[in-house]
Amino acid sequence: MTIETVNAPTRPRIDVAAALRDAAITTLLAFGLFLPLIGFQTVVNIRNELELNTRWPLLLSLVAAVGIARLAYSFLFAPWLEHLKQRPVSATQSPVLGLLAQWFTPFAIGFAIFYPIIVITLGGYGGALKWVDNFGIQILIYVMLGWGLNIVVGLAGLLDLGYVAFYAVGAYAYALLSKEFGFSFWILLPLAGVMSSFWGIMLGFPVLRLRGDYLAIVTLAFGEIIRIVLINWVDLTNGYAGISGIPRPTFFGIPFNANEDGFAATFGLEFSPIYRTIFLYYLILALAFLTAFVTVRLRRLPVGRAWEALREDEIACRALGINTTNTKLTAFGMGAMFAGFAGSFFAARQGFISPESFTFLESATILAIVVLGGMGCQIGVAIAAIVMMGGTEIMRELEFLKHIFGPSFDPTQYRMLLFGFAMVLIMVVRPRGLISSRTPSVFLKERKAIPHDLVKEGHG
Repeated sequence: MTIETVNAPTRPRIDVAAALRDAAITTLLAFGLFLPLIGFQTVVNIRNELELNTRWPLLLSLVAAVGIARLAYSFLFAPWLEHLKQRPVSATQSPVLGLLAQWFTPFAIGFAIFYPIIVITLGGYGGALKWVDNFGIQILIYVMLGWGLNIVVGLAGLLDLGYVAFYAVGAYAYALLSKEFGFSFWILLPLAGVMSSFWGIMLGFPVLRLRGDYLAIVTLAFGEIIRIVLINWVDLTNGYAGISGIPRPTFFGIPFNANEDGFAATFGLEFSPIYRTIFLYYLILALAFLTAFVTVRLRRLPVGRAWEALREDEIACRALGINTTNTKLTAFGMGAMFAGFAGSFFAARQGFISPESFTFLESATILAIVVLGGMGCQIGVAIAAIVMMGGTEIMRELEFLKHIFGPSFDPTQYRMLLFGFAMVLIMVVRPRGLISSRTPSVFLKERKAIPHDLVKEGHG
């Protein structure tokens, strides 16, 4: 009597010759692609002459890394992915993942709240300034922008490539009104959000009948139109020169300066720029929490469920009597409002803005954060923002690479290359993002997350 195993997944066999052939072809392609981009470098000498330098160690290192990565994919990742496809789909969640999902969010919120205290304790006031400003504040700005765009792209399914335009409207609204009329930050913060929301609705009207690629092209054009207007309307925006001397936010009317009426003197502290940085950190943290809270609450309301229904099937929405016009306009308006909040904070933090801060690259970066994190998932977007923006800032600290590749080597120049590699890797390993499971907006008796294996594009 024999016992047969039904549907037992088998380990796929590895074709060594094919793997080596693929690695060789990939290495040659990488060499041909990187040779003009990385292998050669043009430098202007002291006689104002253009010289051509070579960077063979850096070129060969990158080409070797690509070849090794291709071999690792063929021998490790490809069999693992094939094994996952053969594995039977299960609707149950492992206890470890359930425990992690239960406690990760409270831990992350607590860590974000106590982050400045931890950094100051470990590095002192002098060393904490960089970590709170360049890492904490910068990452939280993109977390807030990612959550705002997540409403439009992740929940409503409307591909927006011009999201940076609303970011720019909020920044310039705060800069112009604060300098010309002397309004405070606390008055202009909601006003900048309202103005950005207005322009979001104005964008929504012309694109009501558009979907997919056509919608993406129109939103991309809208973002470029806003940038060109900021460049050419010199009388209002000062063109490429930008706007400087933007008033900084105060602590309930107390400025962060070294004067007798400043924050340090008022509370009997020694003056330090870290106080203003910590205040800005908690301000953007509060704005990010507000964005997350409003998004979660709206998702449970009828308008949030209408956004998700629109994302899955617009024709079915119309058949069920959902007003798709209002649904799209509310998505564009809400997403633009949070971008306006972030833009006003950006202008107040920097004290200077110019059109160069609001290029298409910013829109692409924010969209990449949403896609990598998992469209519609708040936690995934936050993790992607931390990885992408934090990784960029960490690359500035990799000074030891200059001893390997030369003093002219700048790791930050290759951040977009790493972004592209991360996008390809995520699309191969986890096509729906870092966190691809979905939690239903409404549920009966018990809330259960839907695993990514049971969710396909347009089905759930």
